Amino acid sequence: MNQTITQLNSLRLTGMAHALVQQQDQPHVYEELGFTERLALLVNSEITSRDNRKITRLLKQARLRLNAQPSDINYRAQRGLSKDTVAQLLQFDWVRQHRNLLIGGPTGTGKTFLACALGQSACEQGFSVRYYRASRLLEMLTIAHGDGSFGKVLTQLAKTDVLVIDDWGLEVLTRQQRTDLLEVIEDRNGHGSTVITSQLPTTHWHNVIGDPTLADAILDRLLHTAYKIQLKGESMRKRQVHVD
Repeated sequence: MNQTITQLNSLRLTGMAHALVQQQDQPHVYEELGFTERLALLVNSEITSRDNRKITRLLKQARLRLNAQPSDINYRAQRGLSKDTVAQLLQFDWVRQHRNLLIGGPTGTGKTFLACALGQSACEQGFSVRYYRASRLLEMLTIAHGDGSFGKVLTQLAKTDVLVIDDWGLEVLTRQQRTDLLEVIEDRNGHGSTVITSQLPTTHWHNVIGDPTLADAILDRLLHTAYKIQLKGESMRKRQVHVD
């Protein structure tokens, strides 16, 4: 038995190895089960173990800003967010259809929390996610030009199922930044979903991008068929301060 467990571990079937040890340590629990049933339990344990490892890897890769759970979303703050809307988003049909999601609203209304909650759940469903503040994403692309990794970074972003760009629109883009952003959005168009949070209304996005031609190209790909959520109300941070 010990040799079998060692061989399972060497084959990276650690879930099966752990389950076999459990069966060996608790024979009274499994003694009435037949060979086929016990084998099925071992296989199920391996599948569960692999799924859990994949989720852990996806969450680590996502680098979400907040550890946010959909169950913690506050619907009582009169923010224009309904349970039905979130429940529909958590089905992730929009990700399978490669549609984008825009989350707007004043500062402190929970845009980042909602984006991270969706990102967390997407990882748990097996989708790859990457989170960036807009300024950090543009900075990373600039650095990638300098060290020769720009093509590799574009490929990584293009292959990501859900790209979260947080705090979009705080600064006007430079010529290089708007060109880089177009590259990212163009590669992802029809292949992945992009989630953007911004306190700036979409009618002002042209001014942030700067160049009318590039702005039209970027916004056409981002806004076309995108789901839109507009949060409202006063800052939830202020409410928390009052409560405390």
